[in-house]
Amino acid sequence: MTAATQMTPLRFGYLGEPRLLRGIENGALDLPRHRNVHGGIPDLNLQQLIDMCHAVSLAGRGGAGFSVAIKLASVRRGHRVVVINATESEPASFKDRLLMTLSPHLVLDGAEVVATALRSRDIHIAVHEESIAVGLRHAVAERPRGLRFRVHVIGGGFVAGEARSVVRALSGGEALPPGRRTLPTDKGVDGHPTFLSNAETFAQIASLVQMGVAGYASVGAHDERGTTLLTVNGAVEKPGVYEVPLGTSLGALLHSAGSHPVAGLAVGGYHGAWVTPRTEMPLSRAGLSKQGGVLGAGVVLVIDDSTCALGELARIGSWLSHQSARQCGPCMFGLPALTEDLVAIIRGKANAERPLFRHASMVSGRGACAHPDGAARFLTTGITALARDVDTHRRHGNCGRPLLGQLPIDRR
Repeated sequence: MTAATQMTPLRFGYLGEPRLLRGIENGALDLPRHRNVHGGIPDLNLQQLIDMCHAVSLAGRGGAGFSVAIKLASVRRGHRVVVINATESEPASFKDRLLMTLSPHLVLDGAEVVATALRSRDIHIAVHEESIAVGLRHAVAERPRGLRFRVHVIGGGFVAGEARSVVRALSGGEALPPGRRTLPTDKGVDGHPTFLSNAETFAQIASLVQMGVAGYASVGAHDERGTTLLTVNGAVEKPGVYEVPLGTSLGALLHSAGSHPVAGLAVGGYHGAWVTPRTEMPLSRAGLSKQGGVLGAGVVLVIDDSTCALGELARIGSWLSHQSARQCGPCMFGLPALTEDLVAIIRGKANAERPLFRHASMVSGRGACAHPDGAARFLTTGITALARDVDTHRRHGNCGRPLLGQLPIDRR
C-alpha cells in the first residue's frame, strides 16, 4: 500500500502501514487526536528503556546513526538534560520539519520517555524557523505540566545544526562547533550531561514504547527493525517524506516517488555519498554500507539525464564551501580548493580528479567538526559515481546539457 498526500507544503507518503506518519492525512494532530491515534506512553526506568532500544537495534535517525541504547547508557550522572535537535539544517531533508508540524506530540512523547528514564525535568527543543517554534509552543501548552519544555530558535547555517553547535547555542554561545570534541553525554547544555538527538529519533522512541518490542520489530531489516523516514528529492514527480520499513528496496521507493530515469543517485544528504543505483539495493544502514553509501540524514537524491550531473555536483560543492564556519584550515582553504577542482573537471582538464582526491584527503579528519569530512565524501564519491560524465567532459569540454539545479539548496 502506498499513499501520497499534499495536506501542507510538505508532501508525505508511506510504503506499508504508517507508524510515525499515522493519522496526519487530515492535518496536524492536537493532543486529543494524537492520544486517540497513538495512545499513551508508559513510565520506564533507564534500564528498561535501554533494553527495549537494544532489542530492536534502534539507531539515531540523524547523520551519525549512533546506537540509542549505548547513548542512553553513556549519559553521565548528574543534572541531566534532554535536547530535541529539530534544526534540520540539511536543505534536502524535510522529515523532522514534517513531524514537528503535523505530529509534534509523537516527538514530545519520545522526549518525555527519555527524560523520565533519565530522571530529568528539562527538555529543550532547538529549531531554525520561528514558524515551527510557534506550533511547538502551542503543542507544549497542550501537555500536562511537570516537565519543563523550552523551545529555542537558533540562527546559523548548515553547521549550526551539528550537535555540539546546538549545545553551544543553548548554552548562550554562537551556533558554531567548538574546537574540542566533547560529547554532550559528558558535558552538554550549560555543562550538564545531555541526551541529544533529532526529532525522528524521539518519535521512533515513542513508537517503540507504545508498540512494544514485538510490535515494533514486526517490520524492518533483519539487523535493524522498524521503519524510517526518507526525504526523496530531485528528479522525481512526487518529492516528499516517505515512511518505509528498513530494508525496503530502492526501486520500490523510487517507483512510489515517481522517479525519472536515474542518471545519478546520492543517499544520506549533502554529507552522504553517491552510489550506483541498483533497484534491489536495500535501504538500511547495512544495505547501503555494502554499496558504499550511508543512510545519514535519510535523504535520497535523484538526478536525471536532462541536467549536467557534474554541474549539479559542483553547485552543491560551492554551497558546502560557503556553509563553512571558517574556524579551521580544512574548511577555510580545503573546501574552496575542492570546488575549484570540480570546476576544472567540468571544463575537461586532463587528470583534474587527482588534485580533488588529494585535497579531499587533506581535509578529512582534520576539522573542528564533521563538515569537511562529509563534504569531501559527497564530492569524491560523486566524481567516482559520475565517471562517465567526467570522461565526456574531458573529451568534449562539456556534456551539452544545461544546469537545471535539480538538487535543492534552499527550502522553497
